[in-house]
Amino acid sequence: MKRFIEDYDGSQFDVIIIGGGISGAAVAYEAASRGLSVALVEKSDFGGATSAATSKLIHGGLRYLATGEILLVRESLRERRILENIAPNFVYPVPFMFLTGNRFLSQRRWIIEMGMIVYEMLSFDKGWTWDKSKRIPRHSIISARRVLELEPHVKRKGLTGAAIYYDCMSIFPERLTLAFIKSAVKYGAKVANYAKVESFLFDHNKHVAGVAVRDLLTGKTVELRGKLTINCGGPWADIILGIAHKKPKDEILRRSEGIHIITRKLVNSHIVTGPTKDGKHFFVIPWRDHSLIGTTDKEYVGSPDEWRVTKKSIEELLDTVNENFGNFETIRYGDVLYAYGGLRPLVEDQTKDVYESSRKYEIYDNAKDGLENLITVEGGKYTTSRNLAVSVMKVVAKKIKKPIGKSISHSQYLAGCEITDIEAFVEKSISENSDFPPRTVDYLARIYGTELPNVLAIARSNKGLAQPLNRDGEMLAQVMYAVRNEMAKTLKDIVLRRTGIATLGNPGDEVLAKVARIAAKELKWDASRQAKELAETKRALEVPKN
Repeated sequence: MKRFIEDYDGSQFDVIIIGGGISGAAVAYEAASRGLSVALVEKSDFGGATSAATSKLIHGGLRYLATGEILLVRESLRERRILENIAPNFVYPVPFMFLTGNRFLSQRRWIIEMGMIVYEMLSFDKGWTWDKSKRIPRHSIISARRVLELEPHVKRKGLTGAAIYYDCMSIFPERLTLAFIKSAVKYGAKVANYAKVESFLFDHNKHVAGVAVRDLLTGKTVELRGKLTINCGGPWADIILGIAHKKPKDEILRRSEGIHIITRKLVNSHIVTGPTKDGKHFFVIPWRDHSLIGTTDKEYVGSPDEWRVTKKSIEELLDTVNENFGNFETIRYGDVLYAYGGLRPLVEDQTKDVYESSRKYEIYDNAKDGLENLITVEGGKYTTSRNLAVSVMKVVAKKIKKPIGKSISHSQYLAGCEITDIEAFVEKSISENSDFPPRTVDYLARIYGTELPNVLAIARSNKGLAQPLNRDGEMLAQVMYAVRNEMAKTLKDIVLRRTGIATLGNPGDEVLAKVARIAAKELKWDASRQAKELAETKRALEVPKN
């Protein structure tokens, strides 16, 4: 991939998309694959904000049954299956252990059983997977004794058992978002990260005719012209509208803060979840021999650019989890290896608590506000992003004077994911690449899919590039691949979004220094830039002290 903005030739696009999170990426893929010329610009890195701040779950939304959002649950369950199909190396069924007890009404066994029955009825097509290993089993109810045999850290007090049911997990949401970007590029879309919209262009009818974009890497500003502009700014969507109106716009979005923490391994193979006393839920998720704990759901008021994970937010999450999980010792602040989070855009403003707000999305034609040829996408959830894009194209089809093809995104693999049987693919990859440790090939085969040979070819070119950097066997060859082929432009892009080198926390000064040296050579950084990148990355990986 190459940043088109560096040598943009001035051609007009059918669609310009603002925002390179999962929503913008999915819209770009949907539009390009249906024959439209597409440009996508992202002010930071692809999938670097809300799309990276997830619990890594691709799920139907069991809890939405409690609020009566049957259609949202059904849509989510259908899209869960589609993502299993089109991204088989990223999305996997995983067992959830929903704890039952007598502390809260929502935890009573009979209520959970009823919910499970409805959930399975709504997922009637869960067996229609291309890869048989992706089929999701029926739920079961187990005793408290069995719960503790499977997951000894579950709190004994008040435990009556658990329901075991299956949803899905994305092992690397940032790379799954990137797969949508790559798929868009495959169909001709032009994309650029670190490209910030600074103003809107208007034609003689005062209709939106494109955007002026500043390349944050070069400082150069270019004008992109397009028939339609789609605002997929997520938590920044209303701010982008303010730019279009040429004045600050009253906030129309509610923003919900969600954070997660990484700790030592606390659960074995189940995602342990259950209700809390305030009616919310916690998750303790097994991930890369560690535990991922989340999430919070608290309203945030203020500039999304100023938001950050705070010590107070982490302590609140720890209090919640310790109250509902753990027998032998509490999880302390010092146990937190890494903390990350972000803001979720919500379209509903009628609920007192943002946790109760719907995760549905809205597609708004801004012509109603005097901004003809501008469409804004608000809200939504990761799981339903592909279908959101399909819905966006229905609006586009009504406005653009050009034939639009039928959607194919549900029926073909994402770029790099062309794998009919993931476990057979991994097994074959291990046997064909015996010069690398099996654990390394297993890990890399899943996050690179059919692009694996290209990464291993770089590793074979220099033994130093094949040196394992962590238990999963990640290597410096990935750094070169990220820069040369995946538009990585900063050290944080490399260690947090193209690779998993730092997604368990700071891997250590020595590892970061090795990665920075390779990146500096590839990106032609001088010593000052290299030191700056290292310092910024270390700060980003620090567990907050305030």
